[in-house]
Amino acid sequence: MGIFDTHAHYDDERFDEDRDELLTRLGRGDEINPFGVDYVMHCATDMESSLRALELAERYPFVYCALGFHPSDADKFQEGDEEKLEKLLAHPKAVAVGECGLEYHYDFVSRETQKRVLEKMFCLSERLGLPIVLHDREAHGDIMDFVYRHKDAFGIVHSYSGSGEMAKDLIRRGWYVSFSGSVTFKNAENLRAAAKEVSLDRILVETDAPYLTPVPYRKYRNDSRYCYETLAVLASVKGVTTEELCDITKRNAINLLKI
Repeated sequence: MGIFDTHAHYDDERFDEDRDELLTRLGRGDEINPFGVDYVMHCATDMESSLRALELAERYPFVYCALGFHPSDADKFQEGDEEKLEKLLAHPKAVAVGECGLEYHYDFVSRETQKRVLEKMFCLSERLGLPIVLHDREAHGDIMDFVYRHKDAFGIVHSYSGSGEMAKDLIRRGWYVSFSGSVTFKNAENLRAAAKEVSLDRILVETDAPYLTPVPYRKYRNDSRYCYETLAVLASVKGVTTEELCDITKRNAINLLKI
């Protein structure tokens, strides 16, 4: 009855003091998460973090990884990086392209550069037949334009923030929708309403650790154990038990990522 956290960033400096201790005990149930954690997909954000992601995946049997360029790091993309990523993605524990996408809340990188790099990530995903992990912050229309144009692409829209109609459109096109701790926030009624529209065979759960710690642990650094709170809220929305949704989301992730 372990959780599959489909999105985390364990190379973040906030884990530097206790990374190994934390990851070593994630599989055990505790007062925060009685289920324990069976799998984690660690998501890279640039070339350096892609290498760190593979190191973590090689060290911990339950950790898999997505490799790619986050939109806020799109300006780091250099000529030849696509080929380098393709070679890294041949690793058996590299199961997706990402995290990549569009970030319109912060203007760290121009939208033109973000779109140029995202196009390369979509093409890489299609060429390799791997799912893509999409970051979508205040960029719903442009993200869907990429989805519409790349008809052979599939994957996850992570930490979902769109509407129910957008979620249904993604699912019709073969995509999965992942919910983070933000679905537990008091002002997230619209997000919980969107979750109602996501079919059980396409729903996933994540932390985005160390970010987006769910209620009632908002003041703490997030890690994969806190997926339990997100599962509990989503289970209530979907009319199933937390145990049932834990099993459903884990099977969905395993099927998508071919683990």
